[in-house]
Order: sequence, then C-alpha cells, then structure tokens
Amino acid sequence: MREITQTKNRSAGQPSQTRLLLRTMRPKQWTKNVFVWAALLFDVKLLQAEPFTRTLVTFVLFCLISSAVYIINDLVDIEKDRQHPHKRNRPLASGALRPRVALVAAIAIVAAVLPLTLWLDGELAPLLYGYLTLMIGYSFWLKHVVIVDVLTIAAGFVLRVAAGVVVVEAERFSPWIYVCTVLLALFLAIGKRRQEIVLMENNSINTRAILNEYNLRFLDEMLALVSSSTVMAYSFYTFSAPNLPTNHAMMLTIPFVLFGLFRYLYLIHVKGETDPPDVVVLKDRPLQIDVGLFGLIVFLVFYVLPKMV
Repeated sequence: MREITQTKNRSAGQPSQTRLLLRTMRPKQWTKNVFVWAALLFDVKLLQAEPFTRTLVTFVLFCLISSAVYIINDLVDIEKDRQHPHKRNRPLASGALRPRVALVAAIAIVAAVLPLTLWLDGELAPLLYGYLTLMIGYSFWLKHVVIVDVLTIAAGFVLRVAAGVVVVEAERFSPWIYVCTVLLALFLAIGKRRQEIVLMENNSINTRAILNEYNLRFLDEMLALVSSSTVMAYSFYTFSAPNLPTNHAMMLTIPFVLFGLFRYLYLIHVKGETDPPDVVVLKDRPLQIDVGLFGLIVFLVFYVLPKMV
C-alpha cells in the first residue's frame, strides 16, 4: 500500500502528457506569427471586421502549423538536444514526453488545419503548406547547409506576410514590406546563430554541426550588413511607397526601427545576452516599449492623421 501511494504521489507531481505536449508546441514562439498581421495593418484594413477576423484565423492556423513543425524538429533532434545545456530540458529530450504521443499530435494538427485553411481561403493553402514543407525540409536538411539555413528561416517569414496579403486581399501593400521582412528575419536568424555559438562555446559539434561553419566574426559582419540594409530598405519604404500619406509622416517611425536594432545589438555585445531574439523581445522592457510606440505611430499615420486632413 505504501509503495502504491508513493507511486501515485510521483505521478501526481509530474506534468501530464498534454501539458508536456503544449510545452513542446512552444506557445511563446507564436509571436513570430505576428508577421501575418502586416498586410492588415499596412493595407489600412485593421478596423474592418471581416479582414480582421480572417487575419486572426490565419494567425491561429500558422500557430498550429508552426507548433507541428516544432514537434517534428524536436523529434528529429532528440539525441542532439540531450547534449545541449538548455534544450536537454525539453519534454522530448528529457524523456518526459513519449515520442509516439508527439508524432501522433503533429500528424493530427497538420490534418486538422487543412480543411480550416480551405474553408477560409483556397489561395492560403499553398502558402501555409508551402511553409510546412519548407520547415520540414529545414528540420531534416536545410539547417545543415551554411547560409542556406538562415535564408530558409527568412523565407518562412515572407510566407507569413504573403499569407496575410492573400486573406485580406491587400490592394495597397508595398513590395518594400517584403524586402524589409527578409532583412529583419535574417537579422533575427543570424542573431540566433550568434547566441548559440556563444552559449555552446566548444560543444557545438555535438548539438548542431552547422555552428562549426560559422564564427563570431563572420556572424557579426553579417549582422552589420543586414542591420544597415534593414534601415536603408525601411527608410526607402517610408518615403517612396505609393500607398503612404503624401506628407511622409511614416518617416517618424525610422528612429524606432533604429532603436530596436541598436538595442538588440547592445544586449548581445555589451550585456552578453544569450537568449534567442524572440525570447529577448518578450523579456526586455525597452524593446517592448519601442515596439509598442512603433505600432502606435503606424496606427496614427494610417488611421488617424488622414481623417484630420
């Protein structure tokens, strides 16, 4: 009886397979899917009920698909993650979550999302499942090819933006936004590679062999190139895109883009931040304030100032 009670107590103290599965789905990283909202905001349809609802559903669909990708990625990398100082605590790598449960969940998510996607917009399906195919290719092969790995991540962000364009039937969405998306995504992906190298030091070969194809000097030069290109591309967008107000008020947002890039570089170079960019944004208050102010000014420029003229 005593042994049975102890077993029950141990079981009660352990998270359920459902909770472990939810952790594997990485809800904190769903913030990456905010790029789906770009078309709704910049095509001046944020306050329209139908486009807003369609974008919200698209956001949820991308969250589900990206979660399936995270599950597949953890299944593929389960042995390597066990040698990583942080990733070894993930449910699959630690052995807490059964691989069969994770695999069935990933298949179920992918299957369930398809009819919802077709119901929402038939043109969305190639983009959503193109993203899924690209990310599966990344998990198995593309992440092992130097430079191609970060370009693949950037392509995933572009597909998110394109999905938002399709579901709201954007009419005034500037191609400059695609350029800025690619550059910003590259900035984040390269920053993540840099943080992995700093965190792993000399143990990268056992956890992610691709890190041996990079070094800090190369990544820092890539960051410098991409960050400067991001500022240039976004600046061109603010005064040359045809759908913007003729008073060039969008140029007021340039300082906030500069601050965001500089703040992240400050955190990794001066403060020694080793968390990936998406985690840094969620915990760094100055970055959160900067993003909030950027969004506020964009809203004023597109939705408030035109009505005051």
